[in-house]
Amino acid sequence: MAPQRNTGADAEAELPAYAGQYRLEERLGSGGMGVVQLARSGSGLRLAVKVVHAEFAKDPEFRGRFRQEVAAARRVSGAFTAPVVDADPEGARPWMATLFIPGPTLAEHVKRNGPMPPAQLRRLMAGLAEALRDIHRVGVVHRDLKPSNVLLAEDGPKVIDFGISRPSDSELHTETGKLIGTPPFMAPEQFRRPRQVGPAADIFALGSVMVHAATGRGPFDSDSPYVVAYQVVHDEPDLTGVPENLAPLVTRCLAKEPEDRPTPDELMRALRSVAASYDTQAFIPAQRAVPTGPEDGDSSVGAHDPAGENGGAEAPGTRRGRGLRRRLVLLAGVAGVLALVAGGVLVSAELSASGDAPPKDSRPRSAPAALSTWSRKPASGAGTTDGTPQCSYAAGKLFCAQPGLISALDPVDGRVLWRHTFGERNAPVPAPAVSGGLVHTVTQQGQRLEALDPATGRTRWTRNISAYGGVEHAGGTVLLTGADGTVTGVDAGTGKDRWSRRLPGDHAPTVVSFAGSTSPGDGSGRGGAAPAYATSATPDGASTRVVAVDPDTGEVRWDARLRGTLTPVGTRQGALVLASVNKDGETNALVRYDPETKASRRVPLGVALPQARATVRGNTVYLLATGGGMVAVDLDALRQRWRLETSVSQGSTPAADARHVYFTAADGRLLAVDARTGKLVGQTGIRLAAASDRVVAELPAPAAANGRVYASAPDGTVFSVAGDDPADW
Repeated sequence: MAPQRNTGADAEAELPAYAGQYRLEERLGSGGMGVVQLARSGSGLRLAVKVVHAEFAKDPEFRGRFRQEVAAARRVSGAFTAPVVDADPEGARPWMATLFIPGPTLAEHVKRNGPMPPAQLRRLMAGLAEALRDIHRVGVVHRDLKPSNVLLAEDGPKVIDFGISRPSDSELHTETGKLIGTPPFMAPEQFRRPRQVGPAADIFALGSVMVHAATGRGPFDSDSPYVVAYQVVHDEPDLTGVPENLAPLVTRCLAKEPEDRPTPDELMRALRSVAASYDTQAFIPAQRAVPTGPEDGDSSVGAHDPAGENGGAEAPGTRRGRGLRRRLVLLAGVAGVLALVAGGVLVSAELSASGDAPPKDSRPRSAPAALSTWSRKPASGAGTTDGTPQCSYAAGKLFCAQPGLISALDPVDGRVLWRHTFGERNAPVPAPAVSGGLVHTVTQQGQRLEALDPATGRTRWTRNISAYGGVEHAGGTVLLTGADGTVTGVDAGTGKDRWSRRLPGDHAPTVVSFAGSTSPGDGSGRGGAAPAYATSATPDGASTRVVAVDPDTGEVRWDARLRGTLTPVGTRQGALVLASVNKDGETNALVRYDPETKASRRVPLGVALPQARATVRGNTVYLLATGGGMVAVDLDALRQRWRLETSVSQGSTPAADARHVYFTAADGRLLAVDARTGKLVGQTGIRLAAASDRVVAELPAPAAANGRVYASAPDGTVFSVAGDDPADW
């Protein structure tokens, strides 16, 4: 037979006509280690022969790895694998011959026919569990179970390719710093501690394979292996489209910790009780001409109370995580075995040349056109530097600031109503504030306050604020704090001073206010505008002085000294809610102070939250910490209601409505959490800038209004999604 040639991307010298005594007849495929050929034995038995690439045949380390593959494959030869017939790992071109098994790989089958129906999925999972049971019984860990390594034979699935498997008694170990495997189907421990990978890693891979078989994609999906690696370690899987009776088992397989995953025997027992329709008939792949996606039936929505002062709400009917778009947070770099740290990466949203994007989902909706999803880049065509837009929702518009630009957007369709440009194209700009009927923005790197007409974007007045260290908007007043502790109240509509005074305290205070808050009294029965709060902590952190100030007049409403280092986070029924921060900058408790009774109540958190951001909605405080920990604290019951690990390394200040809590991640995702149960119920895709390693100093908080949620991303996009069902994002 004439020598065959490798015509792939890595073309090498002529392939041999024989491997040992076996004549090579037809190329079946090629992988990173070698070429697989169809061959026949002297008796006519069809074989699949892997012939190692010539370049690797000269590498002693690779030869050792190939010897290990042969040894592992011989150990596990049985009903659920391709039995080894012969091998020569010491030859000039090492090779191994296994019994040829007709049938497509799982990858080929799904690509050609689409996702498998539920009955086939149950049989596939049972067959793979049996295969892993036999593989693990002989002390072998496969470590590379994936759709292309699963053959769909008539009598059930077969696991093949033990190229990176490792017997438990092998003397050949993975070198420190080398990552071996296929990221979408690797377990978290394969990235974190590859020298300690055990049988549970194959169970994790089984879960990923099942998601691929059920949906045509993996549970962690991205074009970049580094993005997928971070998702595998830190993120929750996307099980959209996995049948409901299999989803709990798949979820268990995809547990982050090895000890939380089931064994193959446990899987097989559980599968027998999944449904009465479970059977063990032969696996015969059905040929479907047109791939079909997961069903998208409507889910019932539980009744819920409007969030008034009580803020209580029933969550919508559960949808088992449908629509979750599990993407990635950020990556700063890869070192050793992928040292995964927050930084920046990877995928941007699909945008047209104009910066506009069509709705992500074009399926018919029952919602009116006014509630259609939209996405827009306000800076597109404006000649400014893109950056994460910092947006505010007020007066029926979205006002967004970026380096060198302020824009007004129509919240219905995202149309840019006007743009106002200025010179600082590389300076970060905080979100605009609407006060006194005007749009206020701080420009020139904090040196100037500019007030714009909300209808046209024209400048109405400006003020040099270089002498002030703090700017806060409270009602119709701008509060400017000087270095000596003097606070000046400026009319937000005209730019003229209303009052100026030094507030009680030992040093310059931090002044905050809360939009839409009620006006806590002082025991005298006086009402008026909602106060602003000036706080100053003692140097040792033992106590914090809190002063409530009338923003219109500068009058002190009340003055209190409270225990600990405290930061106001909101108000609740006339009381002020503060976060207690320890010496390490962690929020360890919430304090509710009632100025009427001068009583304070403290609610300790179960676990301290580093650099937490908080929002108050009704009777609940929602806190999101660096690292992704989120908690909900009931201010009436004085207890923590739930805790969630979101795996978001850096998140914004949360926003909440009656049903959900929303926040943005540094990679541009908008995430939604069920306000009642603390379950992650939806998220949008990643929207990173071209310079994906750029760190955003201040993440924009989303805004929830009129059934919509508005958010922005590092790629310069502002977008809107419906808030009623985040699972469809």
